[in-house]
Amino acid sequence: MTTNSTDNAECLTDHTDVICTTSIERIVTGRNASLVQIEALIHQLNDISTLTRSIGGKIALDWAMKQDFRCGCWLMEKPATAMKVITRNLDRSIWRDLMKRSGMLSIMDAQAREQWYNSLEKDDIPAISEENILSTFEQLHHNKDDVFERGVINVFKKLSWDFKTNSPCKFGKKIIVTGLVKCDRWGFGLNWGLQRDRLADLERMLMLLAGKPVPDNRADVTLRLGDHIHDNRHSNSYEDEMFKIKYFQKGTAHITFRRPELVDKLNDIIARHYPGALPTKH
Repeated sequence: MTTNSTDNAECLTDHTDVICTTSIERIVTGRNASLVQIEALIHQLNDISTLTRSIGGKIALDWAMKQDFRCGCWLMEKPATAMKVITRNLDRSIWRDLMKRSGMLSIMDAQAREQWYNSLEKDDIPAISEENILSTFEQLHHNKDDVFERGVINVFKKLSWDFKTNSPCKFGKKIIVTGLVKCDRWGFGLNWGLQRDRLADLERMLMLLAGKPVPDNRADVTLRLGDHIHDNRHSNSYEDEMFKIKYFQKGTAHITFRRPELVDKLNDIIARHYPGALPTKH
């Protein structure tokens, strides 16, 4: 039976706390009013600098900055140059906040989140406006299942087929990953890197499929596993609601799924993307 990947994740189906008329109007109005005042402030600082320079007091960059930590400030640049950069910086921060509050980040894998954040670093990011906010989040909401399923497929495709346990056509009862941990004379430690990101992605997917709140990056499985390893340097196992994890000195980790019904849902997604890869269920 095919199961919609986000049927049980109601946080994905309702963005009214972000995408509503009053909220958008307040954001756009506040953004536009702030930019008008910022531009007026730049002109005012420029006028003051002209006055202080005329009496030998130099300009604002000289008398308004801490002398030991003098650095550039866009408020003291030419308005045409400064406003372009300030507007982009302000809009970038607003987009990040909107995305965080929308719940969309919770369904993205590490690769999708990185692509989103990288897109905000470009010079041509969309201006904050009612039309752009609505169109962006309507599109994201429309594609939420595809985004989630793409994350599942990305994690699946990154599994190493060097281990018999890792099936090339489905998630099994457990998976084996390399490089998740390290071991030295002090005991085990958790590595930073792609395997850590994939474990966090896997937990996020399982929690969404179970209809449970997704832990943020301050409390996800990688943080809990890292704390466990730090406090138990000579232990080689960890267990929580979703996983049993056993790790070895050579750096490999055996991750056993504790919720087989959720694994079935992951495999339903794989079957939709790779028809014929899984045997027919009876």
